[in-house]
Amino acid sequence: MGPAGADDPGVTLLGPVEIRQLAAELDLQPTKKLGQNFVHDPNTVRRIVAAADLSPEDYPVEVGPGLGSLTLGLLEHCGRAAAVEIDPRLAERLPKTVAEFAPGRDLNLVQKDALTVTRADLLGEGAGMGAAAAAGTDADAETAPGSGSGDAVAARPEPTALVANLPYNVSVPVLLHMLAEFPSIRRVLVMVQLEVAERLAAEPGSKIYGVPSVKAAFHGNVRRAGTIGPNVFWPVPKVDSGLVRIDVFGVPGPGGEESPAGAAPWPVDDDARAKVWPLIDAAFAQRRKTLRAALSGHYGSGAAAEEALVAAGIDPKLRGEKLTVADFVRLAGIQSRGAVPGGQASPGL
Repeated sequence: MGPAGADDPGVTLLGPVEIRQLAAELDLQPTKKLGQNFVHDPNTVRRIVAAADLSPEDYPVEVGPGLGSLTLGLLEHCGRAAAVEIDPRLAERLPKTVAEFAPGRDLNLVQKDALTVTRADLLGEGAGMGAAAAAGTDADAETAPGSGSGDAVAARPEPTALVANLPYNVSVPVLLHMLAEFPSIRRVLVMVQLEVAERLAAEPGSKIYGVPSVKAAFHGNVRRAGTIGPNVFWPVPKVDSGLVRIDVFGVPGPGGEESPAGAAPWPVDDDARAKVWPLIDAAFAQRRKTLRAALSGHYGSGAAAEEALVAAGIDPKLRGEKLTVADFVRLAGIQSRGAVPGGQASPGL
């Protein structure tokens, strides 16, 4: 489902005036606790949507839609979207904003903490809110965000993209949770604090390469997709923001096209994460230590850690920052499938 046809009244994106009016209506003071900074520049919204490289058939999910700036941009491009909002005031107002500024579009809104949202919340019983609910019709007058009707719920597809201005204070945990919970996501385009963007896209050997870098790369090809200045936000943050794009391994597009990242080089599932994550966490917990020392707690002793590293073809004297995600996967005893992205960065023995 793409944008509506020739009789479509179109979508109006929010500017500074509309953002201030909505905030005043809600008596809203953005909170640092929830990481709330609202984009008020339509050109920036369209830039984010363009960087996501979505097709009209994509079904994006947004985390933290806030007052609806990016939501409207996604609806303008795709005609439908899902959104997860923790703030009850914002969740209550957003469907009305969609009805006013994007009539005829379909928003599935769930009021919940994105760190705990599940597939059932978006797809299962009680997850949907269709266009009628968004318009605030009498038939849906008692429909709260996330409650929806049975018919609307039954038609909900799996999300194919995550596009979001992530709350700065929980951006990495939310990103990783969404990737784990929604394996149908093929494309990620998130805006985060610039420092976080740089860490997510860092390469092995870099001083800023760490846990977020490796865990993001486990899921697909990660790269920077631009920098956003502070003046397009209200309130104005003290730092720049960065766009990060992830092409997820092995997830085809809505038309069946192959993922730009190619086939998954290893299993990308909960079992694999349960084996790999503890190794990544331990390797970077004391990043100046050698892998032999850093992993001694995980394996029970330095000797046992060295034995495991040698068996995986990894020099025990290296530090965690030198290992690729493929090295961690191999160390976890997970069999790779065919060619591995980046090959083996750490020297074998």
